Amino acid sequence: MIKQNKQNNERPDNMKKVLKRFIQVVLQVALFAVLIFVSAGQIVWYWAWIYLCTYVLIIIINAFILPADLIEERGKTKENVKKWDRVIMTLNIFPALGMLVVAGLDYRLSWSPAIANWIHVSALILMILGHAFFSWSMISNRFFSTAVRLQYDRSHQVATSGPYKYVRHPGYVGFIVINLATPLILGSLWALIPGAIITILFIIRTALEDSTLRNELEGYKEYAQKVPYLLIPGVL
Repeated sequence: MIKQNKQNNERPDNMKKVLKRFIQVVLQVALFAVLIFVSAGQIVWYWAWIYLCTYVLIIIINAFILPADLIEERGKTKENVKKWDRVIMTLNIFPALGMLVVAGLDYRLSWSPAIANWIHVSALILMILGHAFFSWSMISNRFFSTAVRLQYDRSHQVATSGPYKYVRHPGYVGFIVINLATPLILGSLWALIPGAIITILFIIRTALEDSTLRNELEGYKEYAQKVPYLLIPGVL
């Protein structure tokens, strides 16, 4: 009876965390749209609409396929987050938002030469594949979080299934692909510069997170011996 009452008390709190994450994502999409169209100076930009609509569709799909406890983890206030991770993610805000602003200004001022439609389409496919890989990583790792922390409150364990059989940080692979594809979807070569900065920051984050897991997560050293690559098999 006590256990059942505890579960009943946890459900409203869990729903609040899911709702919080939903609001976070809605506000994020709204911010993206504002940055893109305000910097572009117009809303008649069909590749921007294709990008945003694809992003929203992926979010909707993820809402149905991701485990509820994972969504809760991503929506709640984090404890014992590594200080260096807070620094990296704070720094990442500037190129992440700047990439959309630069793309919008590029569209308005025609800084980049016209990009062929097949490049736009190829980049869109890459973005979708990047999101698919990212989602696969989340489904395969119930401890997948927005912050680097040891989740003692959830009995943190090493993820070894799905894409984790091939690289130790597949979620970052998907994220990097998404960010490098986005400028090309929007037709901006200049936006690749902040995209490259994001990539560098996440490679640094990957290395620091991997070191943290080796030192603090039981079983991770043994896992790292079986899966030797961080991001790209045979390369890194």
